[in-house]
Amino acid sequence: MYGWNPSPYPQRSPNLLVDCSHCRTPLVLPPGATSIRCAVCHQVTQIAPHQRPPPGPAPSQVPSQNLQQYSPSPPNPHGSKKAVIIGISYRRSRYELKGCLNDAKCMKYLLLNKFQFPESSILLLTEDQPDPLRLPTKHNIKMAMYWLVKDCKAGDSLVFHYSGHGSQQRNRDGSEVDGFDETILPLDFETQGMIVDDDINLSLVRPLTHGVRLHAIVDACHSGTVLDLPFLCRMHSNGQYVWEDHRPRNGAWKGTNGGEAYCFSGCDDSQTSADTSALSQVTYTGAMTYCFIQAIERGHAGTYRDLLYNMRHGIRNSDVGRPSGPVSTLIEMLLTGGSYNPNHVQEPQLTASYMFDIGTRFYI
Repeated sequence: MYGWNPSPYPQRSPNLLVDCSHCRTPLVLPPGATSIRCAVCHQVTQIAPHQRPPPGPAPSQVPSQNLQQYSPSPPNPHGSKKAVIIGISYRRSRYELKGCLNDAKCMKYLLLNKFQFPESSILLLTEDQPDPLRLPTKHNIKMAMYWLVKDCKAGDSLVFHYSGHGSQQRNRDGSEVDGFDETILPLDFETQGMIVDDDINLSLVRPLTHGVRLHAIVDACHSGTVLDLPFLCRMHSNGQYVWEDHRPRNGAWKGTNGGEAYCFSGCDDSQTSADTSALSQVTYTGAMTYCFIQAIERGHAGTYRDLLYNMRHGIRNSDVGRPSGPVSTLIEMLLTGGSYNPNHVQEPQLTASYMFDIGTRFYI
């Protein structure tokens, strides 16, 4: 589907890409690597000596006790609050989802009643909107991103929520460790295409100036690094964590212009997210959005660590993080060119524009 290299032997490209010897996925070689594990099929490709890149700085894991002394800034009473909320169900299509409109409505209610966002500062894009400019098309989503960060200033708190399909496409510039860019799928993606993580980063992350804070909540498949933020918090089941350095090997800057960006996503890049009624017992929701809201409403989100841990705990205990059914399988196989793996349990992720102690208080 993506034009894999037909050669049975790994071939290194000028930008240090090697094709997986099993599934042909392009992989970025860390400097000095002698082997690399594919994030898609999990097979190990051995690297011949003449193929290995020269030693140099490699992607690092930073223990929590060695963090730089940064922490999320507290709310500023003089700052503005703005939010973009997107829910796409892809009605009457083979990709239809049942919980995304409910996710959008619940998130709007949370921002209005828990975090005192003015209703006039919340832009809602859903398929049931009568205004064509409020439909979640590719053009409207891009314009909503532009509106969210336009004229942002110190003290502002911004929220971006997306509930819908996510996918991946081949990365060709060597900036992705697993060889894929993450994407979100607008309502008209079949004719207008997907929105790639590079564009999301450029639209939402780069414009954030000093004192501006963005929280993104992305409930979609393959969404772990969908904002392309430089650092990913790898949390273990016991709550311990390390930060992974995901800055592109080609030197491109994916951080902010001095502001703060945080993204809670539905799952890791190699996983899928569940659309289920098992959690609410009433109606369909996205598993990640439901657990995000429940953790906050129940007072289990005092810190970033608490929030991430309780979201994962809620999904794990409900057994909905293991996606099933024709929609999850179809969208993964058709759009990523991969194979469906029912053993991948959904685990929400946290990425950020800088490394910080996630035991600090969670603010929106």
